[in-house]
Amino acid sequence: MSRRNEPVDALKNIYRRALKIRHAEKTLQTLFAEGKVPGFLHLSIGQEAVASSISEWLRDGDTVSSNHRGHGHTLAKGVDLEGFFAEILGRATGICGGRGGSMHVADLRLGMLGANGIVGAGLPITTGSALALKMKGQGDIAVVYFGDGALAEGLVHECLNIAKLWSLPILFVCENNGWSEFSPTRRQMAVKLADLAGAFGIDYLAADGNDITAVHEAAGEAIGRIRRETIPFILECQTTRVRGHYEGDKQDYRPEGEAEEMARRDPLVIAVQRLVALGVEADWISNVQAEVDAANNRALDAAMNAPMPDPASLLDDVYTLEATSHG
Repeated sequence: MSRRNEPVDALKNIYRRALKIRHAEKTLQTLFAEGKVPGFLHLSIGQEAVASSISEWLRDGDTVSSNHRGHGHTLAKGVDLEGFFAEILGRATGICGGRGGSMHVADLRLGMLGANGIVGAGLPITTGSALALKMKGQGDIAVVYFGDGALAEGLVHECLNIAKLWSLPILFVCENNGWSEFSPTRRQMAVKLADLAGAFGIDYLAADGNDITAVHEAAGEAIGRIRRETIPFILECQTTRVRGHYEGDKQDYRPEGEAEEMARRDPLVIAVQRLVALGVEADWISNVQAEVDAANNRALDAAMNAPMPDPASLLDDVYTLEATSHG
């Protein structure tokens, strides 16, 4: 945990975590192009610094809820990479038995309450989790990741309201990449998130979401306050969505020059710059890159060789109430 480590150790952990996410998503990008991934795929390439940095402050009892762009949040919480790949490939060894797929990966054993294909739907799940954690009284917190495109959803406002009224230990993390699917978010929201936080009386911080140092420091302050005071807190991270809303998105709506600007703001490049500035040697960086790549390939090979689910298990974990007749 970073609160016990020197800053350089924390940033090393964060870089390794971010690199793991990048390698995994680049792998999924290739698999999708080859037709090996069923369904849609929403990648978080360019946003790795957010979940990687926040997770450095989390502990085992904390819970996380995510959104449709949730691979990074899932892996940052510590979900097994082999089970992660197997799940997205629809294999029986997947974390959810191959039933959830890309937008519904969950591992309750680790406090990963799941990604969610419904915009903003992770917030009420997290609000309920935060209430349970508060009642347990062990100082654990609930974290929810959502995009700026979710801000116009009514349930977001409802959850902010309840979190403040009941003093729930929630970290609301807005990954603001500037886009609500194919439209700039400024066309869909009349107010800034900071103003919304003020309206509900919830403490707020903003951070450069592509800079691991900035996110780590802001998250440390926010999470420290939540644990000490049992309050909700909003952290807004300005970041970049390098890929389209989904894989296959032409992205012909992006303004000219935006791709070049995103390349300059690559969180992994910035992370290396921060590490070098702290005296981390190039050999360490290259060794970590090789280790992460090797681990990624091992997990992928195992997942690709895993069996498909048995058709006989189709109705497992499916529940229904039998109709009853009254004479």
